[in-house]
Amino acid sequence: MSAESNGTSWRITLPCTRAEAEAIDSASDLAIDAVLMTTEEVEDDVERWRLDAYVEHEPDAAMLATIHALVPSASGHDPVVTQLGDEDWIAMSQAGLEPIREGRFVVHTSAHPVAAPAGGRAFLIDAGQAFGTGHHGTTSGCLAMLDGLAMAGKTFTRAIDVGTGTGLLAFAAVELWPDALVVATDIDPVAVDVTRDNATLNGIAADAVTLFVADGARHPDIDAAAPYDLVIANILAGPLVSMAPELAAIAAPHATIVLAGLLETQRETVVAAYVACGCTLDAIDRRGDWTVLRLTAGSDRYVPTAPFDPKGRDGWALDL
Repeated sequence: MSAESNGTSWRITLPCTRAEAEAIDSASDLAIDAVLMTTEEVEDDVERWRLDAYVEHEPDAAMLATIHALVPSASGHDPVVTQLGDEDWIAMSQAGLEPIREGRFVVHTSAHPVAAPAGGRAFLIDAGQAFGTGHHGTTSGCLAMLDGLAMAGKTFTRAIDVGTGTGLLAFAAVELWPDALVVATDIDPVAVDVTRDNATLNGIAADAVTLFVADGARHPDIDAAAPYDLVIANILAGPLVSMAPELAAIAAPHATIVLAGLLETQRETVVAAYVACGCTLDAIDRRGDWTVLRLTAGSDRYVPTAPFDPKGRDGWALDL
C-alpha cells in the first residue's frame, strides 16, 4: 500500500492507562504529525483506557514506534492499524468529544454542534494542533473558575492568558468582561494561529484579543500592557514554578491569578512558588488527579529579586 495520502486516513489504536491518557492530553510538546484521542474504555477503571492516533498517511515503523512510546503499559501489545478510507480523519478523532458545560459556557466540536444555553455562550473548539478544547479537566476547571468569578461580581480591566493554546480561556474572558483588554500569548506560533482562527470561527472581533508569540511573560509588549488584574496560566507544573516570579511581576496588586495544568500531587510545590512571590491561595478546584488554583497577588506589585530562571520551562504547554 502506498504511504502517500490519497484521501484515505489511518487510525492507530493501543490500550493505555488513565495516567498515560492524562499525560498525553496535557502535553503540548509532542512532535507527532497525528491527532491523538484518549477514551475511557471502562468507567472508573484507571487501567482500561484507549489511545487512538489519527494520521493522513499510512504509518511507517517509526510512526508506530513513536505512538507506542507514549503508552509504556502497552509494551506487550501490537498497535492496531485501521485504514479509514475517505472519511474525515479530524472528525473521526473528535467523535468522542461530547459537548461540555461549565457555568454559562458550552464547548463543542464540529462533530457535536450544540446551541448556547439561555444567557450563555457556546464555543466551537475543534481538536487539532493546540491543546485546550475544554475536555481536559484543567481547561474545564479554568472555565468554571472564571465563570465563578463573574458570578461573584468580580470585574477586570486587563487580563492575560499565558499559554493560550486554542484561545478558549481568552475567549471566555472576553465574554465575561467585554470591556477588558485581553491578551493571549503562546510560545508556539502554531497555537497563536489556531487561536486567531478560532476567534474568527466564534465571531470574536479581531481586536478583542491581543495575540503574541512569547516565552512565558517575557515580551516587551506584555510588559508595556502590564500590570494585569487577571492572570491565567494553564500550562504545566514545572513551567508554572519556573515562571512564578515573572507572572507575579506582571500582576497588579491584589490581582487574581488562575493556575492550572498541575497534578494534585504537585499543588504544594506550585503554591509555594507563588507564596514566595507574595501571593496567597484563595481556592482549589480538584478535577480527578488535576487541580486548578486561584490565588491573589500581594498588596504591592512584586519586583523580582533575581534574573528569571529558564529551568523547567522546556516543553511547557500551550493552554495547559
